[in-house]
Amino acid sequence: MYLFRKDLEQLKAPEISVPKAERMMCLNESCVNPLEIVSADFDEIMQRAPQNRYQADVSGELRQALADYAGVDAAQILFGNGADDLIYHLFVAVREDANSFATALAPSYFDYKTFAREVGLQTRFVNLDREFGFDLDEYISLAREANCKLAILCNPNNPTGNLLDMNDLRHIIRSIPDKPILVDETYFEYSKVSLVKELGEFPNLIIIRSFSKAFAAAGLRFGYVVSSAENILQLRKVQTTFHTSLLVQAFALAILRNRESFLKIVSQTIAIRDELYHWLIGVEGIRVKNSSTNFLTFSLGEQSSELFNYLITQGIALRDVGAHPVLKDHLRVTISCMEDVEAFKIALVKFLG
Repeated sequence: MYLFRKDLEQLKAPEISVPKAERMMCLNESCVNPLEIVSADFDEIMQRAPQNRYQADVSGELRQALADYAGVDAAQILFGNGADDLIYHLFVAVREDANSFATALAPSYFDYKTFAREVGLQTRFVNLDREFGFDLDEYISLAREANCKLAILCNPNNPTGNLLDMNDLRHIIRSIPDKPILVDETYFEYSKVSLVKELGEFPNLIIIRSFSKAFAAAGLRFGYVVSSAENILQLRKVQTTFHTSLLVQAFALAILRNRESFLKIVSQTIAIRDELYHWLIGVEGIRVKNSSTNFLTFSLGEQSSELFNYLITQGIALRDVGAHPVLKDHLRVTISCMEDVEAFKIALVKFLG
């Protein structure tokens, strides 16, 4: 006897399918341990956020700190257990029935499809071209269909690393005024490009961000949404009442208190990324894509798979992102820290002989 939703029976449970290695340059994580930066503030905040209570003042402080950082009112902020959790609940909020779908680009963040499937929301895609552009008219036409309940744009895009044209983004949002538009700004601190200041012009715009990348807190599982106060109110209706632990909230607030230290590390990471990009350009056989994130996507042609496996033997794990034809034979390397990047360069030179 099967007890659950019929479509779940055919799905696989989510799992992390990346290799384990000494240098994990596959998940866009940082080498920095954020606790070393925030410990004093974290300890102080935790004294006011007792874990035997459901509620504490830290929640309001955190919401206001996020609002100040984003440059919006506190009523325009919703936080949760990572950007993934918030994307999942946004999908819950927009799904009407089994015919509902979200429109997205491909290749883009693979878990859009995962989370949509988990809530019974379909996904339909517009493919990027070889230069990572796409047909705006095709995208808009698909998003305008009656059963489309959400349009998604990842900017900068993962796994390609490129920024979408801001005028194109504005055109899309204006062209689909009656549908929510999710702009994923998970890598905002690396790109320095955001639509937050244009929320007043676009009431259908929903922006999502994360503490996993720039704030070196992938394991914290903390993210936030910025949108109109009305949109935030509606999204709150699909969250559980006590959705984010006080411990996580205290840590996130401590990070924001020390954000200048993290943003300095972001600047250093960008410099390392740009240096590696120019170095890879000079390596014979390598084709590398410029990036506005903390990773670079590159190809060694038919040797990419062999290189991927060789690097594992050298204690270095990259991400194979070649599933989509646009990125066939491409790998993604995280700019995690200088030590990892230097080890990667040495191993690549060894592989090339």
